[in-house]
Amino acid sequence: MKTVSAAEAASLIKSGDRVFLQGAAMTPNTLIDALCERHDALENIEIISIHTEGEAKYTLAPYDKTFRINSCFVGGNVRKSVNSFSGDYIPIFLSEIHLLFRRGILPLDVAIVQVSPPDRHGYCSLGVSVDVALPAIQTAKKVIAQVNPQVPRTHGDGIIHIKNIHCAVEVDAPIHLHNVTPISDVEQKIGKHVAGLIENGATLQMGIGNIPNAVLSNLGNHKRLGIHTEMFSDGVLPLIEQGVVTGEDKEVKTGKIVTCFAVGSQKLYDFVDDNPLVHFKEAGYTNDTAIIRKNPKVTAINSAIEIDLTGQVCADTIGPRQYSGVGGQMDFIRGASLSQGGKPIFAMPSVTAKGISKITPYLRQGAGVTTTRAHVHYIATEYGVVDLFGKNLKERAKALISIAHPNHREGLEKAAHERFTNT
Repeated sequence: MKTVSAAEAASLIKSGDRVFLQGAAMTPNTLIDALCERHDALENIEIISIHTEGEAKYTLAPYDKTFRINSCFVGGNVRKSVNSFSGDYIPIFLSEIHLLFRRGILPLDVAIVQVSPPDRHGYCSLGVSVDVALPAIQTAKKVIAQVNPQVPRTHGDGIIHIKNIHCAVEVDAPIHLHNVTPISDVEQKIGKHVAGLIENGATLQMGIGNIPNAVLSNLGNHKRLGIHTEMFSDGVLPLIEQGVVTGEDKEVKTGKIVTCFAVGSQKLYDFVDDNPLVHFKEAGYTNDTAIIRKNPKVTAINSAIEIDLTGQVCADTIGPRQYSGVGGQMDFIRGASLSQGGKPIFAMPSVTAKGISKITPYLRQGAGVTTTRAHVHYIATEYGVVDLFGKNLKERAKALISIAHPNHREGLEKAAHERFTNT
């Protein structure tokens, strides 16, 4: 493995290249910044990534004249660019992003990643972001690595041998942290409602944030829970310590926590470091519906930006504006639906921070349907839980209005009457 300066490594990238960036906590910002500094010497560089952390200089002036982001997921650092002429978004399930690389639909010239130092056999770890980084390094013409001793060495499939790294830059810095924040009263109420749906022996999928953490904080009396998820964070650690999460009832990798990435505090990263309990796989595996459904009682907990009175879920746009991405929501909603005893759940506050109802007569004009009404089962707000499966349109509207914020129920009832009784 050839060790060079960041500037030398960035010089391997040529005009017209399509460049993949590893994301989440593993975002290799030293190399990204070095690449951006070459903007005057390059043109027409396409950046492919999912969610990344850091400044994302390539989306800012003057770098955006050289770099164009074509994102498979949208975070706050690239949102403005994606919604402008200088960038764009690819609607795609997280489970299928690897096909873009492996089928040559978006062939990669360069993959930029962050890895641990090699072990005595010459293998480096992709740390806590294996997701789509693994297929990227397996298919890219060149791999440039940021080698960092603070990267956790994780068990599973996220490894690369030094012979497959074209050049490396040595960095010694913490990976990106997401520390736990206080849970509000509304979030705690939602957490209790959702926790009441979770059965002993269930296999959990959850995301990051206060609502998943609120759910997890209410599971202390549960037994034999398992985890098969696309990502996890600090909220699972107390349940592992208490013996609530054992994975003994899982069918897929019994006893293991299966994930494709993790984001959280340093405590979380210390926990996964060299821990055979946690098995990191690529997203094409963790999010494969056929694999998910093999586990018993898969309970998938997801969020939404808005849900209309028929049950259509918008979770990735605000009107026509791309806010996040399709991600793995449908992968796990469908996997849970098909699992024996499974429960797909949407959990959200009844209103936005501005007091706007998240249960709406219609989705906003231009909004994307992330999950169709035919796929939706459980919806939870701070006012309760309803199950839409098997309900007709009028029954769905009535159920959803019952868990809307009281300030908006009258308006929703009027809208439902106009929608479903007027011809």
